[in-house]
Amino acid sequence: MLRIREIALPFDHTPDALTEAVLQKLGVSAMELGAVRIVRKSIDARKKHRIQAVYIVDVEVGNEADLLQRLAHDPHIERSPQSEYTMPSAGACRGASPVVVGSGPCGLFAALLLAEAGARPIVIERGRPVNARIRDVNLFWQKGVLDPASNVAFGEGGAGTFSDGKLTTQIKDKHGRVRKILTELVAAGAPEEILYESRPHIGTDYLVRVVKHLREKIISLGGQVRFETQLTGLVIRNGALAGAILNTGDTLETDTVILALGHSARDTFQMLHQSGVATEPKPLSIGVRIEHPQSLIDRAQYGRFAGHPRLAAADYKLVHHCGNGRSAYTFCMCPGGEVIAAASEPGGIVTNGMSRFARSQPNANSALLVGITPQDFGGSDPLAGVAFQRKWEQKAFAVGGGNYFAPAQRVGDFLAGRASVSWGQVSPSYTPGVTPCDLADCLPPFVAQTLREAIAAMDKQLHGFAMPDAVMTAIESRSSSPLRILRDNSFQSISVKGLYPAGEGAGYAGGIISAAVDGLKVAEAVLRMKNDE
Repeated sequence: MLRIREIALPFDHTPDALTEAVLQKLGVSAMELGAVRIVRKSIDARKKHRIQAVYIVDVEVGNEADLLQRLAHDPHIERSPQSEYTMPSAGACRGASPVVVGSGPCGLFAALLLAEAGARPIVIERGRPVNARIRDVNLFWQKGVLDPASNVAFGEGGAGTFSDGKLTTQIKDKHGRVRKILTELVAAGAPEEILYESRPHIGTDYLVRVVKHLREKIISLGGQVRFETQLTGLVIRNGALAGAILNTGDTLETDTVILALGHSARDTFQMLHQSGVATEPKPLSIGVRIEHPQSLIDRAQYGRFAGHPRLAAADYKLVHHCGNGRSAYTFCMCPGGEVIAAASEPGGIVTNGMSRFARSQPNANSALLVGITPQDFGGSDPLAGVAFQRKWEQKAFAVGGGNYFAPAQRVGDFLAGRASVSWGQVSPSYTPGVTPCDLADCLPPFVAQTLREAIAAMDKQLHGFAMPDAVMTAIESRSSSPLRILRDNSFQSISVKGLYPAGEGAGYAGGIISAAVDGLKVAEAVLRMKNDE
């Protein structure tokens, strides 16, 4: 099979145009050409007058060796690399079942691999199954009734279930892990296009059934999934793990626990710290969600082609390095989405962004964040980042009115330093509601200063970003974990043998795919350890 790169066509090309381009590139007849598989499709909109679809394809064709020799001058044609995932040796998988704490992307894929290898994993999840979780989340969004155990942060699928479902990653997939993850997601009900789109996403509507099907597969392979079950303690003997203590009163005897906690498991972080598990504070970010009309973003990115049915809702990614030494950047941009209430603790406001697969809502939103270092936390304790997040979440709760309404402000008012009293062209999408205010009352002063400079600068990168009627909603504080659970080259905790910190909550990933990849890596390490025993 041959791989051809950089096939550029008009974005609205006919169905046959790609095959015709392949035939022309290779100089062969249609009779000589076999299957054509899209490996990657991206949209190049840098030239607004000529937007192109750019493809990488794998093709089957006779006389591959002769073709490669004849086309050796073309750097865009090569033999297709091998990218399939190789299952680790299963061996005997001796000993007690490994316990996986958390059912987000990291935990689900760690458990899936362990189950495929015959290791009979036990997944424990403090929250509820996804269908019950949806009801709990909707009750919070509609009436402000928060369930601390079942919300946007906790429950089947993890925080990513209520998100845009982005599957982009910078990981070089030479071991085929990303391909395995995407293939499993498609088998579980995700759209097949995620296998080749350059910026794939699933959307929260698809994610709901995908995580349910992944759970069912784990169980069919001999694993267990226990909901409303939380890790509350560890049994440690001579520096090695001997058991997992649960909120149910049970203790699971095991020498292997994978900590796929997610970034909001603050009580578990506290327990681990008190148990002597080595942790350290790590940088994080804090800021707001900013909303614009999706039509404005489309015009800025696509020019006269904005709104064309062959073009998806446009996105953006911006960064600005400010004069005060800080940096501001956009993160987790949700085209055609909504800003959501994502609190997991009583008395705090947390915002996030979510899109359904169609990305058809009128607003676009993105996190607009400022980098925070451990030196900003006001303490050297490993949990100082948690205290920093909580402080500003509680301030936002108070400014919002103490009823889970989020504080919000028009961009024009924020730049002018005056409180907002009403909305203009952009209606805030956050529910249960927002309170117009001055966001300077619930942001660290240096964050507000940095955002003012950044918004003006980003408007030069994306015309309309500083739109006066755009809405900023606070506070976005959970873009990453506030600490790192230290591990060694065997992926085990440096202080407790048999404890495997993994994924975003442990400080080793950021996003659905990177968390799932880390879950696979840790599961592979567990299998190597078990097979060596």
